[in-house]
Order: sequence, then structure tokens, then C-alpha cells
Amino acid sequence: MAEERPVPAGVVQLDAYRWMLPREGGMRVPGVLIANRPLLEKMLSDRTLDQVKNAAHLPGILEASIAMPDAHWGYGLPVGGVVATHPDEGVVSPGAVGYDIGCGVRLLRSRLTRADLEPHLDALADALYREVPCGVGSSGAVRCSLPELDQALRQGARWAVARGMGRASDLEHCEEAGVLADADPDAVSQAARLRGKDQLGTLGSGNHFLEVQEVEEVYDEDGGRALGLEPGTVTVMIHCGSRGLGHQVCTDHVREVVHRLAGWGISLPDRQLACAPLRSPEAQSYLAAMRAAANFAWANRQCIAHGVRRAFEQVLRRGADDLGLDLIYDVAHNIAKFETHQTSAGRVRCLVHRKGATRSYPPGHPDVPAAYRAVGQPVLVPGDMGRYSFVLLGRPGAMAHAFGSSCHGAGRQMSRTQAVRETRGRDLVQELRAHGVIVRYEGRDTLREETSEAYKDVAEVVRVVEGADLAKTVAKLRPFVVVKG
Repeated sequence: MAEERPVPAGVVQLDAYRWMLPREGGMRVPGVLIANRPLLEKMLSDRTLDQVKNAAHLPGILEASIAMPDAHWGYGLPVGGVVATHPDEGVVSPGAVGYDIGCGVRLLRSRLTRADLEPHLDALADALYREVPCGVGSSGAVRCSLPELDQALRQGARWAVARGMGRASDLEHCEEAGVLADADPDAVSQAARLRGKDQLGTLGSGNHFLEVQEVEEVYDEDGGRALGLEPGTVTVMIHCGSRGLGHQVCTDHVREVVHRLAGWGISLPDRQLACAPLRSPEAQSYLAAMRAAANFAWANRQCIAHGVRRAFEQVLRRGADDLGLDLIYDVAHNIAKFETHQTSAGRVRCLVHRKGATRSYPPGHPDVPAAYRAVGQPVLVPGDMGRYSFVLLGRPGAMAHAFGSSCHGAGRQMSRTQAVRETRGRDLVQELRAHGVIVRYEGRDTLREETSEAYKDVAEVVRVVEGADLAKTVAKLRPFVVVKG
């Protein structure tokens, strides 16, 4: 058995799953890494620790700068980062939300089994690929005018449901019922609106996907019953965000605040964390635009779900209600929201930035949808297209240690350039088919960039999440039809 390496210098082990980066220099709070030893080693292999420390310099930051077990280097804040700031003394940082504002995961269940779909798999893959456009610049699934787009920016998923793309019950199974209040389309630039106008109902590119999956195992019977998950049944997972609109919103507001830092007396080790005092007009403008972009993302996933239901209906010649294509939950993982949390200074209504992190509220929390309040909020954790994803439920430890947050996925361990280089010459379509996965994709290097080897093993990430009491595992889902952008 290999001898365990000593804890790296400057890292203090708090318990089996938490590690501290003590305050130094201009850090206002410590950093906290939620990981086991192997995942900690992966964080040490890139700039994750530096970015956690850098975020600890943000004015008004509370308790700690936190990294989830899937954390890896990103723009400003690591992907998998969580920071909360004080409402009076704190700031909002667009880079700590990310460019794909409102990006998240939606999960549908069904009454189908894989055996029901086996004769139709290629036809279903084709129908999903047709109904849900994907790839860079994909558009055309849902056409709307600029005034209609402004309504979507205000109303989120409600906008799509009101136009026949979904059911009222869908909204009851979304974080925030699929809409953030106080969104203002006027805070969204014309350039951002023009980029997003024709992109509703589209997947986009990169790590976004649509998967048809089989529930391979249920670990928690009560949780599985509450979520309607049974072994052998079919689910559909959707991962996407606010497309070009959200990217432009972040670009616009980073550009606006980065030049004002000196005037506010803010000094940061990384200008990618450029921020604005929460009481400033610039912060209020960004928050209004960010909420509008998050609403666009919820409307987008609602439109995609409508396309998914339509594809199943076309192939199986049965209605979506008969197929039982019901929404389990929809949760965002690139967002900032005001929430009330217990801190060392008492209960504070603070601004929680989650970048590549999922809200994970425990049983009994009033913000958990009524259908799940007894068991906790669903936490949806996608893996990679060749292995598995997981469904979890929020636990009290998330409130105690991470401002009600959990991981959002497996987390990359290989750059896209390296992944393309490592898989050159391999037929990934045939490799996936040999593992029982049919894939449709857009873009020359999409599958190479998103190969399973490019990601950490999400099962290990989930074990740490459960060990740290951020969430408990309910079910494992294995993909067998994948659509990639």
C-alpha cells in the first residue's frame, strides 16, 4: 500500500473532508476546501487554491471562501466556488457567478423502461437532436420578438409555460419556481438581447448536454419514493444555461466595474474578481441584469423540456402525459441570491455567489418545494457522458459548512486542448456505442473535449459530498442516449 503523502504546506486538515487555508496577507477570511486526499491533490495540480485565497480578499466576505469537491480553476473564482458577502459591507462579483449565468440542470422522470425504448433508440436520438438545436450559435427552436424576450427575462420559466411549452406543475418543481424577482430587462444591453433573442430552446456547446438515462440504482428508498425514481425507469437530464445572452451580460458588467475599483478603494489580487459595493448603482444594475439572464436560463430549459417531450411523443406515438415525462427538479449552479444563513455574527441575509455549485437545502427548510420539504431539496449532479450521474437530497451540513451548497458535477481534470490531444485517432462514437451509449453531437471536437477521461469520477465527488453531510445520495443514473453541443 502506497504511503500517504504529508499534508501540503499551508493546508490545515479540519476533519476527514475539510481543509483550511489560513488567512494570510490581505485575506479577510480563511479558505475552506471540501475534499478527500485524492480530490485535494487534484485541486493542488492547478490554480484552484490560489483562486480560493484570492476570493477571500473580497470586501464583506463572510466566514470563508469555499471550494466544493469538484472545484477546478476557472475565471476569477474556481468552478465549484462559493462565497457569501454582507449586505451592507459586501460586494457582488460577476466573475464569482460566471459567464453562463443561470446555468443549471433539469431532470425529468418517466414511466418508461430502457426495454420500452430499445427498438427506438436511434430514432429517439435523431428526434432529440432535431427538436433541441445544439452547438455554438445554435438558434431557431423558439422564435420571439424583442418585446417577447423582455417578458421572458422578467418571467423565466413561467413565460414558456404560459405559451404552451410545459405545465404549471413544472414551476412547482423548480428552484425559485423558475423565476428570480427584481429582474430588469432594461439592465440587459441590446447586444446581449440580440445574442439571446433566437436562442431559447437550444443547448449551446461545451459541456452542455441532453441525456436519456436509466435509473441504475436507488440507495435511499424514502428519497427515491419522494422523487418518483425506481430502478430500471428512464429519466432525461438537461444541462444548459443562458447562452450568448448571459455571456454578454457578464462581459458588459465586468467591463463596467473593473475600471471603478480604485475609486471604491477596492484592491484585489486578481482583476477577474472585479466587484462592486452592493449599495452602488453598478451593483444594482448587475444584479438586475444577472436575474434577467438567470430567468432566460430557466425559460431556456423549460423550452428544451418541451422539445424533449415532443421528441418522445413523435417516436413513441404516445402523449407526454401518458409517458409520465414529469419534472423532478430544476436547479441553477451559476447564480447569486440573497439568502438568510447562520454565521458567527448571527443570522445574516447575505448575497451567496455559487459558481459551479448547487443549492442544497435540508429537510424542513421553507424554501424547499412543498413536495420535497420532508426529504430535502433535490441536488442534481451530472457526471460524464460515458459513466453516470447522481441524484442527492440536501442535508444540514450544507447549511453549517457551505451556505446551503453542494457540488454541481464531476469537475474537469483535463483541459479541452489536452482532451483533444489525448483522444486524437480514437473513434469515440464507436467507443461510446460499445458501452451502450448512442450519441449525437455538433462540432468537430465536441466529443474529444468532453471525453470521460477529461472529468473526475463523479462517484468520488459524491462520496465526499455525502461524507461532509452536504447532501445524501438517492440514485445513480446511467446514460444511454446523449446529445452534445
